Amino acid sequence: MDGVVDLWSYPGSRARRRRPKDAPVLEALIDINAVSLARVELDPATLLLVRMAALAAVDAAAASYLMHVGPAVESGVKVEQVQDVLVAVAPIIGAPRVLSAATKITEALGIAIAVAEMAAEVDAGASTE
Repeated sequence: MDGVVDLWSYPGSRARRRRPKDAPVLEALIDINAVSLARVELDPATLLLVRMAALAAVDAAAASYLMHVGPAVESGVKVEQVQDVLVAVAPIIGAPRVLSAATKITEALGIAIAVAEMAAEVDAGASTE
C-alpha cells in the first residue's frame, strides 16, 4: 500500500527508544498494528482519523493518542478534520467521551510538539559543534 503510516517511527515514539525484545507488550502491539495496516486500503489520513474515532469510542489513554498524533500531522490531517470526527461520533459515543478525547488529543499534541522542539534543539546543537 502506498503511503503506509508507520506509527512506530515518528519522533517521540517510545518504540524508537526501546527495542521490542525488551518490551513484549510493545512487540505485540507492533505486530497487531502491522497486520491491521497491511489489510486496509485507506489513505494514511483517513486511516488515522478512523483510529482517532476508535480511540475516542473506547476512552483511550493519552498515550494511545500520542502514537497517532505525529503520523496524523505528517499525513496532512488538519485540526479541523479531527474536530469534525469528534463531532461526527459524539451522538454515538457521548459528550463525556468526546470531551475526554479532545483533552487527550490536545495533551498528546503538546507532548509531540515538545519532543519535536527538543529534538530540533539537539540537532541544532550537534550541527554547531
